[in-house]
Amino acid sequence: MIRRNCLKVLGGALAATPFAFNFSWSQERTAQSAKSMNSIGLIKPKVLHEGDAVAVIAPATVVSDPDDIARAEEAAQYYGLKIIFGESLLKGSGYKTRTVEERIKDLHSAFSDKDIKAVFCIRGGYGSGTLLDKINYDLIKRNPKIFAGYSDITAMHLAINKYSNLLTFHGPMMLSTFTEYTDINFKNAMFTTQPLGLLKNPDAKNNFRTKHPIRTIVPGTAKGSLTGGNLSLISSLMGTPYEIETKGKILLIEDVGEEPFRIDRMLNQLRLAGKLQVAAGIVFGNFTDCDYSSPYSSRSWDYSLGESIDNVMKDIPVPAFYGLDFGHTADQLTLPLGLEVELDTSAGTLFFNEPATID
Repeated sequence: MIRRNCLKVLGGALAATPFAFNFSWSQERTAQSAKSMNSIGLIKPKVLHEGDAVAVIAPATVVSDPDDIARAEEAAQYYGLKIIFGESLLKGSGYKTRTVEERIKDLHSAFSDKDIKAVFCIRGGYGSGTLLDKINYDLIKRNPKIFAGYSDITAMHLAINKYSNLLTFHGPMMLSTFTEYTDINFKNAMFTTQPLGLLKNPDAKNNFRTKHPIRTIVPGTAKGSLTGGNLSLISSLMGTPYEIETKGKILLIEDVGEEPFRIDRMLNQLRLAGKLQVAAGIVFGNFTDCDYSSPYSSRSWDYSLGESIDNVMKDIPVPAFYGLDFGHTADQLTLPLGLEVELDTSAGTLFFNEPATID
């Protein structure tokens, strides 16, 4: 199997990279680098082709179950890709969590290896935020390639977009469901250099009920580069050098397993910081299991999820809608972070008139 050779391949690539182990920037240098890199145009990764080698890493929670490893291999094989697992993913310390050094080594190795064309995260979970001040952003900038994931991986998206100026993909991971809808959007984003065009939820209905409804919160249209992801991760980076930049941008927000009062708290944090007010537009995903259905729910808040979102947004005249299928949902869009997009909140659509990848 391909994975038998993965440790040698990734380990060899790292050995040739002298800064791959203990690279860390001070906040001052980080801020200076962000200013210089953001003045340069967005860097797009190269398009994927069948037969390409791709690295699969675990920047957050690791996967140790051999059946899950087989599922990841199955996904790569379906797309005709040669899979190379990160060294610490298959062999490393801990049961669910590898050390920061192990995870950084896998990340740097994947970007250093010229034969690897994309870097896919196997899952989210927790821990990617602990890597941010150890990442060599210059290395990533010099070796641009597809980087994809969601959930906890939001922390890495925000940091890499900001300090490497690389377009990254908020989309499915190697253990995702990959429905037909997810599959089509995944391929359109990464395996072609054609513009993505109009993206919207599936049209499926259950009798007269729409299976994937959207709700307009603030009507309008807007245009700007795409940013955001998981609300908990966005909130956790406030006040750090990796804090999200929303001015003039289309902001994506989604979450999973958070009660409405926690959603309110995190949105209110963004409101108090002025992050919502300066955005060009806001797209809320499907907040999966963010209600009071759990028998262990605290029931400490009077408002539902929808009411909580609307209460925060009621005095913010920024075009916004709820319900786009991205993040923690089986039917999942692959969204290029950093790319300019047109938003229509009444239609519940995003329109991209340029491709996310290059030849």
